[in-house]
Amino acid sequence: MPSIETERLLLRKFRPDDLDDLAALFADPDVVRYVGDGCPVSRDEAERALYSTLRHWQEHGFGRGAVLDRQTLEFVGFGGLRSLFGTPEVVYHLAKACWAKGLATEIGQAALTFGFEQRGFDRIVAIAKPLNAASIHVMKKLGMHFEKNARYYGIDAVQYEISRDEFKRDNSRFVILPDEES
Repeated sequence: MPSIETERLLLRKFRPDDLDDLAALFADPDVVRYVGDGCPVSRDEAERALYSTLRHWQEHGFGRGAVLDRQTLEFVGFGGLRSLFGTPEVVYHLAKACWAKGLATEIGQAALTFGFEQRGFDRIVAIAKPLNAASIHVMKKLGMHFEKNARYYGIDAVQYEISRDEFKRDNSRFVILPDEES
C-alpha cells in the first residue's frame, strides 16, 4: 500500500503494532457512538478489524489504514476506502481529541483523490447513521450529495455519493510515498 501525506496527516497501511492504538480508539464510547451498534468493542474485536483491513487491501487493492499526525507520527485515527458491497466507500474515524479540526475532511479528500486518480473509480459513496450530523457535514464538505436512505448490516443509514466528474480536487497537499512493501 502506498502511504499518503496530506497537509497534517500521514495515511499508511496498518501494522500489527497499531493494535493498542486502534483498540483504544474503539474503546471510546463517544468515538463509536455512530458505528455499528454504538457500543465500544473489545481488544479482540479491534484485532479482528485490524487484520480485516489488511485482507481488504490484498483482496481489493485499496482500503483503510492508520492515520497519523504527520509531524509527531501520533496515531489519530483510521480512514481511507473500503468496499461496501462492491462500491468504494470513503471512511474516517478520529480520536475525540482530533474532532472539529477539519481532519476528517482531510482524510476524506485524500481518500477521494486516491480513489478517483489512482484507482480510477467512477463513483464513491459514504454512509452515516442519520443522527451523525458531524459525519454528514464532512460528506457535504467533500462535495458529496445525498443519494438515498439505506440499510446496511441491519443499521439505518443515509448514503451520499460523488462521481469522478463531480469531484473537485482541492489544492491541499496530496503526496503518494513509495510502497512500503517494495
